[in-house]
Amino acid sequence: MSAFKTLGIADDLLQGITVMGFETPTPVQEMVIPVALEGDNDIIALAQTGTGKTAAFGLPLLQRIDPKERTIQALIMCPTRELCVQVAGDLVNYSEHAHQYKVVAVYGGAGIEGQIRQIKAGAQIVVATPGRLMDLIARKAVKLDSVRRVVLDEADEMLNMGFKEAIDFILSEVVDRKSIWLFSATMPREVRTIANTYMKNPHELSVTGKTQTNENIEHVYYVCRADDRYNALKRVVDALPSIYALIFCRTRIETKEVAEQMVRDGYNSDALHGDLAQADRDRVMQRFREGHLQLLIATDVAARGLDVSNISHVINYGLPDEIEVYTHRSGRTGRAGKTGVSITIVTPKYEERIRQIERKTKAPIVKKMLPTGMEVCEAQLFNIIKGIHEQEVHHEDIEPYMDRIQEELKDLSKEDLIKRFASVEFNRFLSYYRSAPDINIYPRGDKRAARPVAMPGNQTGTVRLFVSVGEMDGVTKKDFLILLDRSFGVPSKAIGQIDVSRTHLHFDLDAAYVGVVRQGLPEFTINGRPIRVDDASERERGPARREDKVFEKWDRKPKKGGKKGKW
Repeated sequence: MSAFKTLGIADDLLQGITVMGFETPTPVQEMVIPVALEGDNDIIALAQTGTGKTAAFGLPLLQRIDPKERTIQALIMCPTRELCVQVAGDLVNYSEHAHQYKVVAVYGGAGIEGQIRQIKAGAQIVVATPGRLMDLIARKAVKLDSVRRVVLDEADEMLNMGFKEAIDFILSEVVDRKSIWLFSATMPREVRTIANTYMKNPHELSVTGKTQTNENIEHVYYVCRADDRYNALKRVVDALPSIYALIFCRTRIETKEVAEQMVRDGYNSDALHGDLAQADRDRVMQRFREGHLQLLIATDVAARGLDVSNISHVINYGLPDEIEVYTHRSGRTGRAGKTGVSITIVTPKYEERIRQIERKTKAPIVKKMLPTGMEVCEAQLFNIIKGIHEQEVHHEDIEPYMDRIQEELKDLSKEDLIKRFASVEFNRFLSYYRSAPDINIYPRGDKRAARPVAMPGNQTGTVRLFVSVGEMDGVTKKDFLILLDRSFGVPSKAIGQIDVSRTHLHFDLDAAYVGVVRQGLPEFTINGRPIRVDDASERERGPARREDKVFEKWDRKPKKGGKKGKW
């Protein structure tokens, strides 16, 4: 309370933020609030996500509103609907014990007539996305001639999303403004142009340098081959059973592909990208906020406005182009005083880029080895044991069944019971990872680079297999490679020569993957015909032929009583 009071915040607002749990101002709040309260200076503030910038501009903005004047006195522009709603909600919460300020959020994807009615009812602060605000101005439903202060929140992202013309038009409508407060994670040329055009001698405030990272975040990275990236992602996630993570991809296409594959592989995940309808975006974000999703795969733009304080990990599925974007991504974890981990998966040619980020951010980024299959199984096993130990027991409800339970299990020792309970879920991971190779990249000459990690039942070398599908089924080499990768996690480097004939195919496979492929392929049919897999070491190799036919869908055989599924 006293710390915020020294910044000049009024008592009624102090009461509101105290109820919300605000105790100590963040660096950006300490820098911005006194300047914003003392005069009508323009302000440029560089601050990353999670640094408390909403309160940095929101508290002084509320304090400078005249509660008696029922016109729009302040305008806040945000890049996304989600951020717009979040900021408006925060302002209402800050002022709960102060004057009943009229805050209205206007954004696309919601009924415009209802928003017009709210504005006409006496809005004092409008929080808007640029596109919807331009629409309201064109309809003459909103006038900005009484606006004194404009806040540009996430200015860099608004410009990245193509709102330059909209911002120019809106600022030209705010003719009697006294000040502009611009907040941005980065300061690219486009943002500097806005500042030079519309601001006069702005106070430029930066929180410990624009690329400084949160000290509560541990930074690590893994190196693998390009065709192992998805398998590396799975290893990382599987080795962290309690992970609650945001996974960043570079493009919406990559986001969709990774998300679809993770859903197919049984992960509790979903995607957030620009192709989603607004209703679907809201649904996905709400599920993630409420913890119903464990993994959210997103683009940088789509994740703007997602404010979740307990994200345990951020995973970069490849590096962004700008160092500031890396810092911004990492800032999604380690928030509200908690610790977090920022993980990056890179290929060898981008490893030097890690060193550049490390130098710029002054945060050590530690190289780690990708978990082996056995390490993943161990992590999962002890997570299962922990879950059993912490499982809540409804004694009264289960007591009536105890006699029968004891009768059913009477021939099992305590050790047998423990093994069986632990194996219920453990067997699934053991089956998948038993033959999984080491996908780390080692320095030349390192003995580990030439062999897979030894796990129970592993073989070494190459095995040639026969598969009972061929050209007549529309099978191509490309489609067969995709099937092995997506369904069994077999990287292309583990597959040798593939020879496709009319009725069948032969291919060479790293022995480490033979078990999982021989067990898994017969679960599929092609064009309704079962697939048979045999050892082809004694068979004659068929000629390889170019295949340009369209590949028919592989169908997984339905389990007894179940439905047929597609890969």
